Amino acid sequence: MPRNIFAFGLFVSPIQTFRRITRTGSTEQFSRLPYIYALLSCLISSWYGTPLVMVMTVNSIGAVFQFVYIILFIVYTGKGKKIRMLGLLATVLCLVGIIVFLSLRVFDSETRRIFVGFLSCASMISMFASPLFIVNLVIRTRSVEYMPFYLSVSTFLMSLSVFVYGILNEDPFVYAPSGIGFILGIIQLGLYAYYNKSSYDQD
Repeated sequence: MPRNIFAFGLFVSPIQTFRRITRTGSTEQFSRLPYIYALLSCLISSWYGTPLVMVMTVNSIGAVFQFVYIILFIVYTGKGKKIRMLGLLATVLCLVGIIVFLSLRVFDSETRRIFVGFLSCASMISMFASPLFIVNLVIRTRSVEYMPFYLSVSTFLMSLSVFVYGILNEDPFVYAPSGIGFILGIIQLGLYAYYNKSSYDQD
């Protein structure tokens, strides 16, 4: 249950960011990548979790949230970024389609589990690491303005809860990426605490 609560918290954490985006009519310097990687991770994890209803449901809800965020990002970003964002979205959907096709038509059940498991593992790591894509801007500007705090906290809590779940269920495809996500979450919060304090000191 805590894992599902933290997952939902992760999915809704960007709402504050998108309130600002819709209010200003611009995506400013916010990164688009966390939503792309989160969509990819939710779709692959949902497929990996089949036929477990809870896993499929949680990840399907997450995929819907990420899709909405991506559409809003496309609406409010500049023309050049719109094209790149549409290209990334199309790439994600094509990749998932290819994964599903190969899973059903090429591999047997055990090979399919390992194949999708490795892909799920990689996509989860990319999702947990995605808030760090903005770290260069954070260090250069010494400001955490475009590194959403709630997204970093939710990533940390989600990775911790999934890590515990994976350990209890002895599933390395779950606890390995979430363990890495837990470490990355600590790094994100550490960066936020350091540069947020620096911003206050400068003020």
